[in-house]
Amino acid sequence: MQKLELTWIGKGQEPAVEPRILLHDSSKDYGDPTADNMLIHGDNLLALKALEQEFAGQVKCIYIDPPYNTGSAFEHYNDSLEHSTWLSLMVPRLKLLWELLSDEGSIWISIDDDEGQYLKVLCDELFGRKNFIAQIAWQKRYSRENREAIGDVHEYILVYAKYPNVFKQQRNLVPMSEEQAKVYKNTNNDPKGRWRSVPLTAQAGHATAEQFYEITAPGGKVFTPSPGRCWGVSQQTFLRYLEEGRIYFGKDNNSQPNYIRYLSEVPGVAPWTWWPSNEVGHNDTSKKEILALFGSDNIFETPKPEMLIQRIIHIASNPGDLVLDSFLGSGTTAAVAHKMGRRYIGIELGEHCRTSRCRRRTGRYKQRTKLARW
Repeated sequence: MQKLELTWIGKGQEPAVEPRILLHDSSKDYGDPTADNMLIHGDNLLALKALEQEFAGQVKCIYIDPPYNTGSAFEHYNDSLEHSTWLSLMVPRLKLLWELLSDEGSIWISIDDDEGQYLKVLCDELFGRKNFIAQIAWQKRYSRENREAIGDVHEYILVYAKYPNVFKQQRNLVPMSEEQAKVYKNTNNDPKGRWRSVPLTAQAGHATAEQFYEITAPGGKVFTPSPGRCWGVSQQTFLRYLEEGRIYFGKDNNSQPNYIRYLSEVPGVAPWTWWPSNEVGHNDTSKKEILALFGSDNIFETPKPEMLIQRIIHIASNPGDLVLDSFLGSGTTAAVAHKMGRRYIGIELGEHCRTSRCRRRTGRYKQRTKLARW
């Protein structure tokens, strides 16, 4: 039976990767000798193959920021490849990353318009379209100064999970911003703080008989659900809410009842697919961070802001979980993972991983970091 797939020259001809062994360079360890964080200097394909035996099914959150194939030449990554070559290089790495994910795990991939649509189709094929979670748009630029025909102000983050239902149940909410919280007010000086009214009705599709009853407002008006609707709670629950002062009948005490929800009771909000720069940072944010760390000898043109990585790790993992980044760059993912109490593995091909920059960024937090090589 034919299937929908992306084809290119060289597809399916990727060379087999033989198992490799990591060599531990103890002279470059830092901090707590009981920690098991790891930096690996070398080709990430070979490194991922070496990790497979011990870490398959163990990684909770994978974030990668691979070369975007934009047509420019980077010092440490060839970012000017023919499209087929780029796809052929991504395939074996993505397959190994998927094997490393735990059943509760998810993979997050940064990309832009140059290869974004091709990568989406490729990931659908490799990971399964049913395992697609979202395509997030990150606002990387806030200035309107742009020389393109139409200014590109965002990049994408593709998200896939081993088991989407498990991911949905276990993913963490994000803190509510003040902009989102402005609907919560306290016009009556409620000692419990700011609140908002929430409709008490629901669709009647799967309602029970206990969700159909009359409600009499303090002003005397009687309410019943409109056609196709029901009350969202049973009458017994409604009476309990009424006794607790959790029902709002409007300023005139004679309007349709609503449930009172206090801001202090809201644990957070479900992540959206639009991540504005004022919430997770932008290109200028990340450049200032990297300048503060490495000074004028900075070699990274497009690092990601720590706020962006922090949100990803927060949503996808919990303290103690293992986070992996196989295109580590300046070490942002490893540094953020450490500050958030996660374990991490970072893989970087550039010489800066072995010499100074990655080690300086991760070592400054006094954890133990193993540096492995071939």
